[in-house]
Amino acid sequence: MGVMGAIGRGFERNARRRHARRLEIIHAKSEARAIARGYPLPTGAVPVQQPYGAPEESLEARLQRLFDAQDAVTHRWLEYELDVAKVISYPAMSDGRQPLTAAFLRAKKVADGLRPSSAKAKITKEQFDEYRNAVTDYEVAFDVAERDARRIQDSNFTSDERKRLDTAKQLLSVAVDQAATPAERQIAYKRVREELDGLISLSDGAIDRLEKQVSLELTTGPSAVRPDPMMTAAAPSAPPPAQAPPAAQPQQSAPQSQSMPAPWPVPSRSAKRPETR
Repeated sequence: MGVMGAIGRGFERNARRRHARRLEIIHAKSEARAIARGYPLPTGAVPVQQPYGAPEESLEARLQRLFDAQDAVTHRWLEYELDVAKVISYPAMSDGRQPLTAAFLRAKKVADGLRPSSAKAKITKEQFDEYRNAVTDYEVAFDVAERDARRIQDSNFTSDERKRLDTAKQLLSVAVDQAATPAERQIAYKRVREELDGLISLSDGAIDRLEKQVSLELTTGPSAVRPDPMMTAAAPSAPPPAQAPPAAQPQQSAPQSQSMPAPWPVPSRSAKRPETR
């Protein structure tokens, strides 16, 4: 524990040094902008830092810039929390036991606590400066934690654990693959959860997003393709079915052919009639 504590303090010292260097750069840029706009710098005076907005900007505009900067960092962090693929690739970003990740989470808590209710809130100059510095610390802490997480990736795991993570990556691609069958996607999703069990703790938001992705693929996969109503409307209508020809009318009997038996012969008029008594 003592060794880990010393390593953690060393990381934090390095982070503070990087933070100080970044503040020096911001300070120099502020002076350069002030000189470019014709604002003289008093001898021996330290100019007010304006990393988020020019001096002539209103307080509301500067607060909105700070809000945008803080929200941008929060959005980047949520991608590591909610995207299961990133959670597997860079597990340190969601592990609060990592010193730099813990420092970032502390900076986030401070920035959230000092954030005004809205850009139109009435705050003092000291409150604005305190919130601005907290947002700067939040940005720097995230950048440091992100670079470190991308550097170490899964090196903190054993070889067997890394194999399980690789298997989970492959199964994850199957779980959200539209070309796979519904049964294959469901099995792959369950296997992903099993492989990550005991290695990485997924947040509820990450599980919900993954389940929605798998469910979306199940409803839009090849087995669930539905005809496009627009294409159906644009398709030419099928020709009406051919009507059956009218039933043949009964024909009159044809004259008897010569092959028919001849009628009884008609006696001629010249034949002698029998005498009557």
